[in-house]
Order: sequence, then C-alpha cells, then structure tokens
Amino acid sequence: MFIGEYQHSIDLKKRLSLPAKFRKSLGKKVIVTRGFDNCLVVYSEGKWKLVMEELKKISSNKAEGRMFSRFILGGAVEIELDKLGRILVPDYLKNYAGLKKDIIVCGLSDKLEIWDIEKWFNYKKNNEQNIDKLVENLPELGI
Repeated sequence: MFIGEYQHSIDLKKRLSLPAKFRKSLGKKVIVTRGFDNCLVVYSEGKWKLVMEELKKISSNKAEGRMFSRFILGGAVEIELDKLGRILVPDYLKNYAGLKKDIIVCGLSDKLEIWDIEKWFNYKKNNEQNIDKLVENLPELGI
C-alpha cells in the first residue's frame, strides 16, 4: 500500500528517485502515464495489468472511449528502475505534468502520483478549502 507525500527532485539527466519505502512493492519495472489534473501516475506491473483489463471494457465505438484510451495508453511507458530506485522521465510526460526540478511523489493506495511541487501545493490549497463540501458529497461518490 502506498500512502503519504514525499519531496524529491529530478536531476539534470531527467531521473527521479522514487521513495525507498515503495520500491519493493513497485518491483523492478513500473508503468508511468498521464494522470488527471496534470500529474503523472505510476503503476506496478501487477496493478497495470488490472488497469488494462478495465480499459479493454471501454467501447471504442464512442469518441469519449477512444479519447480516454488514447489519453491513458498513448501516454504510457514502461520504465525500469535503476539500482538506485530512479526512473527516467520521458520528455513528453515531463512536459505534460509541467515537471521542473522539485517534485512531490504522492502515495494513493495502489498507485503513485508525481506532481510538480508548485502545482501540488496550489492544488492542495485550492481543494483543502472545499473539503467540507467534499465530505458532504461522499455518498454520491459511493462512500
């Protein structure tokens, strides 16, 4: 299980060190793709297989289904962790998420999100102000 937020940085060679406590669960290879809200999402190979099974259920007969599949699958890349637990972030993903030097890696149960630190703090600031409204609407989210 992945929880918490961790500050890291991307080095000059576009490598990002994933939190040490997550590496064993992630394995030697991860899948990184575009996420919502202009962040990146990191999946273990096992979790990615489950995501793929769900994505196969999306109909390609509708434009929205094709668009969603292209967004997730077209942006996905398999990346091997090096011996120091770093991943090489491709330029197209780095640009999509607006990643500069300082990064937040956020654990979200069965996946990680990677955020530019400034975007993360702005996101949190804007959304923490609305947490009371969110709590009121949890039943609509199935909770």
